[in-house]
Amino acid sequence: MAMAGSFQLTCALLLLFSAAVTATDHIVGANRGWNPGINYTLWANNHTFYVGDLIYLNTLYQKNQYNVFEVNQTGYENCTTEGAVGNWSSGKDFIPLNKAKRYYFICGNGQCFNGMKVSVVVHPLPPPPTSAISTQHSNPNTASSPALFKPGLHSLLLSSLLVCFGFVWMSTP
Repeated sequence: MAMAGSFQLTCALLLLFSAAVTATDHIVGANRGWNPGINYTLWANNHTFYVGDLIYLNTLYQKNQYNVFEVNQTGYENCTTEGAVGNWSSGKDFIPLNKAKRYYFICGNGQCFNGMKVSVVVHPLPPPPTSAISTQHSNPNTASSPALFKPGLHSLLLSSLLVCFGFVWMSTP
């Protein structure tokens, strides 16, 4: 019985620590990386980006062969780096998405014309879910709490909780 209690505690702690995780690392181009000839628009359209997420330009490109510039819409459309607000060239670049806005990234060594550019729309974090009871008793003068969950995480956490406690129930003599 003591083992079941420690298992429950471990599961509860695991769920508690995983509940605050909000950032997602988006690997640009998935397994094809940051390279010419890839449709990054299609890749970006299959992802949802939130404030706090990271874009990762993975190690499939060699250091100093390709780079990444954050540019404005004009720079994106014309493949120019004039007025760029960021530049990365390490070969293992994590770019934070800290604001809800549209970001534009291009390769600045001419490969932008070969498709090495991506634009992503970053959304604000959704507000935390509220129940009917908490809505009725809420005080309009209090500030709302920060969002801790992304959409879909609740069902994952609930499933994990059910598995943990279901295991304990089944293993109890």
